[in-house]
Amino acid sequence: MLNEQGELFCHVRPTGWSPREAAREGMRALLEQTGYAESQVKKTVATGYGRIALNFADKAITEITCHGRGASFLVPEADIVIDIGGQDSKALKISPEGRVLDFLMNDKCAAGTGRFLQVMALALGVEVSELADLAKDKEPVSISNMCTVFAETEVIGLLAQGVDKGAIVAGLHQSIAKRIGAMVSRLGGPERKTVFTGGVALNSGVQASIAEVLGVPVIVHRHSQEAGAIGAALLAREML
Repeated sequence: MLNEQGELFCHVRPTGWSPREAAREGMRALLEQTGYAESQVKKTVATGYGRIALNFADKAITEITCHGRGASFLVPEADIVIDIGGQDSKALKISPEGRVLDFLMNDKCAAGTGRFLQVMALALGVEVSELADLAKDKEPVSISNMCTVFAETEVIGLLAQGVDKGAIVAGLHQSIAKRIGAMVSRLGGPERKTVFTGGVALNSGVQASIAEVLGVPVIVHRHSQEAGAIGAALLAREML
């Protein structure tokens, strides 16, 4: 939520089985947090996979457009945006104004996404939030499979061989980074600043692996997880 003074208010919750209900609950939480009444909300833009289900929104805009705009707002000199969410991973080339000039995405399977990491964490018997610490200062083992099903089997096999969990996690982070690095390279590589958005940006291990593969710093803003929603709020403000 963005108010007339430009103040930003964020609320994050799992989508669950109903994107519409989750969005409604999220809006109620934001109104309670800010003290605004629903009648004071002038425009609403929905984005993400569930955007079509949000029948109360004034407009639905793709997450690609919204992430580009949100990332540019958070890091004004950004030209490359890496977005890894629960369902897909993307690399965007954006203009200084946050307009998407080109993009590549993987939405055909869970490989390299937040869902991929969730499945691997379950196979390793750890929480997703523990992955970064487990991999810290570990030498990555090579993970040859990116297909979630085959990679899970490979991880279980490595555990059976007695391979250290941290080394396996470091290998998983590296495999995601190589996949993202290939997408960024196909977009011409970074020229100014590279921003990492989406929920997986919270994983400092993936962030460090991507920076190593690209050979440039990768910026994670404190609002990186909410970049798409912030972009939607900025676009809603332009509709007034």
